[in-house]
Amino acid sequence: MELIQNTPDLSAYLAADEVIDHDHPRVRETAARLAAEAADSYAYAQLAFEFVRDTIPHSQDSGDPRVTWRASDVLEQGTGICYAKAHALAALLRAEDIPTALCYQRLADDDGDGHVVHGLVALRFNGAWHRQDPRGNKPGVDARFSLEGERLAWIPDPQSNEVDYPVLYAEPHPTVLSVLRAAPDRPSLWKTLPTAL
Repeated sequence: MELIQNTPDLSAYLAADEVIDHDHPRVRETAARLAAEAADSYAYAQLAFEFVRDTIPHSQDSGDPRVTWRASDVLEQGTGICYAKAHALAALLRAEDIPTALCYQRLADDDGDGHVVHGLVALRFNGAWHRQDPRGNKPGVDARFSLEGERLAWIPDPQSNEVDYPVLYAEPHPTVLSVLRAAPDRPSLWKTLPTAL
C-alpha cells in the first residue's frame, strides 16, 4: 500500500499543537529520559514505541474509565485508547525531530457487529514512512516496532470490509478528535467510536 501525506510539507509532521503537545514539560521530560538511554534516533524511536505500547495500558484492556486525547494527558494519567496512545507516541517522536503522522484502519468491531476506526502512527526514516501500532499487546495481539515490514496489531481483511486508510495525517482526524473530546468516560466513548473516516 502506498502511504499518502495529507500535506506535502514534511515540517507539518514535526509540529506541536493542542493534541500532539510535544512542547509540554511532561512530554519533554519523558522524551529526554528515553533519549538518554538511546544510542541514536532509531533506538530512540523503538524505545518510545515500547514505552507507549507497554507502560501505558489501553484503557479498554485495563478497565480504566478515563478518556484522554492530549499527548501530555496520556503520559500524565497513564491511560488511553488507541488514538490517545498514537497521539502520545507521535509527540514523543516529534519531540526528538522524527517526522510522525497519524494514520488509521477500519476494522471489524470486537463484538463482530459493525466496524470501528483504529488509530496508529507512521514515522519517517530513511526517506520512507513506516507504520507502527502502539495500542498495547494482549492475547492475540503482538505488535512490534519494525522498519523492515509491518508488525501491526491487525491486518485488515478486505472480505470483512476492513480497510487500511492510506492517508498520513499531520493532525488527528477531526472525526476521531471530536468523539474523544465529547466523551465523558470510556463506556460512553465506546458507543460513539467512528465506524469509518
